[in-house]
Amino acid sequence: MIMELPAVAWVVMALVVAMLIAFIATPVVKSLAEKVGAVDVPKDNRRMHKHPIPRMGGLAIFLGFLLSTLLFVPLTTPLRGMLIGSVIIVILGIIDDIHALPALPKLLVQIVAALVAVLHGNVIEVLSNPNIFSDNLYWVLGPLAVPVSVIWIVAITNAVNLIDGLDGLAVGVATISSITMLVIAMLVSDNVVAMMMAALAGGCIGFLPYNHNPAKIFMGDTGSTFLGFVLATVSIQGLFKFYTIISFAVPFLMLGLPLFDTCFAILRRLSKGQNPMSPDRSHVHHRLIDMGFNQKQAVAILYVISAILGLSAVVLTTSGALKAMLLLCALCFAGLIAARISMSHVENQEKTEETKEAAENGAESHDDFRDPPGGSEDGSAGEGTGEQTGD
Repeated sequence: MIMELPAVAWVVMALVVAMLIAFIATPVVKSLAEKVGAVDVPKDNRRMHKHPIPRMGGLAIFLGFLLSTLLFVPLTTPLRGMLIGSVIIVILGIIDDIHALPALPKLLVQIVAALVAVLHGNVIEVLSNPNIFSDNLYWVLGPLAVPVSVIWIVAITNAVNLIDGLDGLAVGVATISSITMLVIAMLVSDNVVAMMMAALAGGCIGFLPYNHNPAKIFMGDTGSTFLGFVLATVSIQGLFKFYTIISFAVPFLMLGLPLFDTCFAILRRLSKGQNPMSPDRSHVHHRLIDMGFNQKQAVAILYVISAILGLSAVVLTTSGALKAMLLLCALCFAGLIAARISMSHVENQEKTEETKEAAENGAESHDDFRDPPGGSEDGSAGEGTGEQTGD
């Protein structure tokens, strides 16, 4: 049953409050980041910006989410655990944005934060069996419930962090994912999850005007890890708890882009004999930039992909697996055609620029051929040459 109108009004209010708080708080956080030294200085080719930009902007998203959630969502034990874990993640992110912590200590703190959330009731206890030919429709995790839940939360936390490589990318993808979960929660009348996702989407939307290209502030690890943590934890409350075949596929569709990028990054690094946690410049957004797209085009493409996956998750929830698969295939086909057209446009632009450069170089060479040796723009050296010839 779809949520009734009063409940929808509460969801809208939660979104608007979080959006306004984040929008107002971001300039304050920007000034704070500059004072404490939380500034991203471009040091390598992985970074797309050319000058120092403040980070730690995720603190504004966190404030919008926290205040809106406390205002509109009943404080249950699982919610309390999620908020405590979120505070741990945000504190870790603030320290990392200022001092750039090593990967291993960050991972250990993330595991602690995930354990806090899991031990407060955010646990994946049952998974639907992806093998549709099996008589056993569900997997009861039993003693594996806690470690599986912790792994899921930590994995999504880092997955969202890894795609935070272009202006507005991670916050936009998180907005699409949270709206996807919001729509699904509204369709199944899960008011608590709907309001939490409305608060998260509102915080992201309020921050986005400062983060789209060219960004005035980055959300840093403070924001990217916080967004991943909340999306992972709330997905346990709102998606995995439904004991149907969709409960296995929907979270993976909704978070498909960051999950794919993370899995691909780990496999790529392992195949090269590298540490899977070591940074590189081969993420999907880097590849789009290397293909010739600018930042805005690359972000738009990844938004579309994320929206396609989110829409497929909604259709899977409401209309069944067959329609969702047909929709996903159709949208992917359309996306491939659009990408091909875009690539052709980029290639044509490059050819045009090369032709202009060649024409300019040819004109310069022709001018050099006509000018006397040692000639200058004002013609004085040419006059001298003429005099010498006359002699």
